Amino acid sequence: MNPIHVMENTTNKYFVFVYNAKSGLGNALLDGAHKILSPDSYSCSLCSITHGAFSENNRWKEFRESSGIKMEFLHKDEFLRKYADKVKEGEVHFPIIFEVENGSFKTFLDRENIDGLGDQDALIQIIQKQWVK
Repeated sequence: MNPIHVMENTTNKYFVFVYNAKSGLGNALLDGAHKILSPDSYSCSLCSITHGAFSENNRWKEFRESSGIKMEFLHKDEFLRKYADKVKEGEVHFPIIFEVENGSFKTFLDRENIDGLGDQDALIQIIQKQWVK
């Protein structure tokens, strides 16, 4: 396991993580049950990487809290409401991670790349690599 490096947020750059799931307690419970009963058919690989069935994965949480990197986490319905002026529904496929700098949204990892990560260590490594550029 690689050590977690603390980085300072010296710019107004941050990441927006958008899960392929809807917000709300009922949806969270259904998603958790789906992860347990049929994990291979669960439609949000980002959720699977950052969260277990009902809580955030410990290593990911430790990284998120200690990294110094600003991160925003939204469900797809929340993202489409909050950032309707940035992307149009149907133009983006969830899950997705955006890198935002000076108000400009750029795809950091699209669904295909997130699907290929496999685990939280791979996600942490790619974020660390991008952040120090």
